[in-house]
Amino acid sequence: MFECQTSGRWPIPALLARLAVQANRVLFPVRFLILASSSAGNSAYISDGVTHLLVDCGLSRKETFARLEANGIDPCCIDAILITHEHCDHVSGLGPIAKKLAKPVYLTSATANALEEGKEAMYFKPFQAGTKLSIGSFEVQSFSLPHDAEDPVGYTFSSNGRKVGVCTDLGYMPDSIRYHLQDCDILLLESNHDLEMLKVGPYPWSLKQRVMSRRGHLSNDVVSQFILDDLSPRTRKLVLGHLSEQNNLPALAHMVAAQAIDRRGLTNIDLSVSEPRQQSSFFEI
Repeated sequence: MFECQTSGRWPIPALLARLAVQANRVLFPVRFLILASSSAGNSAYISDGVTHLLVDCGLSRKETFARLEANGIDPCCIDAILITHEHCDHVSGLGPIAKKLAKPVYLTSATANALEEGKEAMYFKPFQAGTKLSIGSFEVQSFSLPHDAEDPVGYTFSSNGRKVGVCTDLGYMPDSIRYHLQDCDILLLESNHDLEMLKVGPYPWSLKQRVMSRRGHLSNDVVSQFILDDLSPRTRKLVLGHLSEQNNLPALAHMVAAQAIDRRGLTNIDLSVSEPRQQSSFFEI
């Protein structure tokens, strides 16, 4: 049996498949919007034009829906909610949002058990950390995070050859996380604090120790080292998030990361900072 060729290079079926992928990327780009990213509240929206997901519900229902609608998104289009962990800055609005949308809520079994059960629990879809989920047109990979919650996870979202990573609330960067963040086109990564600002800042010493611990939060310097050692050259949009309002400055976090990008010689990365209490513009790939 012969396979038809074009110019001796691409078999026609393979060429058509490749063109279909490229056309789909143009017609349906993956869009990522940070509604909030800080200890005051965390939530993000991701869509490939077919499936629409909400990651964390750390804002009130009213504020979440208002921020979605301000960006032309009908909240009723949300197909599922994913939760990273049970801390209030990630779930304070979960009950009202889940009950209003009546859509599946994906979270680890331990996280589900840590939440106070309400009517929203009927929508829970518990899973084990490390599970790969198929949610509409997205493949969602969960991975464990070192943080002082019951069973915190980060996520990567893959659709049609594009990949978005969400990785905040972690105390250090084990090899497993570095592996999962490979080849992200868009990456939201925590850059919580400047170590010196934290040490001389207003937090009590016990809280400073918690933040600096291996189950706390990433510093600007740790993010810088990750960029130097492991940030994928494929990454086009790096967003620094979950900045402390007391122990960091957006300009400082940006400067430290930008210096690492320059040292690494990565010229195609769009670096931005998600400022506390503010929503971002859309990131597209």
